[in-house]
Amino acid sequence: MVSTTTGKAREQARTAADRATGEGAGSADGAAGAAGLVVRTGEDPWSEQELARVREGLEAEVERLRRDIAEAQTELAERLSDSVAGAGDDPTDTGAKTYQREHELALAYNTRDLLAQSERAIQRMDAGTYGVCERCGSAIGKARLQAYPRATLCVQCKQREERR
Repeated sequence: MVSTTTGKAREQARTAADRATGEGAGSADGAAGAAGLVVRTGEDPWSEQELARVREGLEAEVERLRRDIAEAQTELAERLSDSVAGAGDDPTDTGAKTYQREHELALAYNTRDLLAQSERAIQRMDAGTYGVCERCGSAIGKARLQAYPRATLCVQCKQREERR
């Protein structure tokens, strides 16, 4: 069952996306304005200041994550290039070093994932589709996006995903 709110959110998203790809879309840098973003029923529309704060936070996060990834890559390359560093270690030391390396690789992978999510959120702002659930097309919710600006699913769709 598709509610009227969901239908409206989809239409608003389509209209915003059409505006973003059409002539004169958004501001001089190509970003769609806050006025075109969908919100849930009962929420105030996005103001340009609110959207700018969220965008600035995401851009700062992107820069920090890029630095973290570069540092992790440098450290990992140094460890892997030193072939004699573990020579003579007993099996316990070797196992501990292997665990540490795998842990660092997992952290680097998570950092890359956060970077991709943050970049995608910025792209969605530019396209005018920020705030639209990728699964059902309804509004994600302004409060949810202010708390977790990388969200791509509404609460209901996220709950369904986590139950699987």
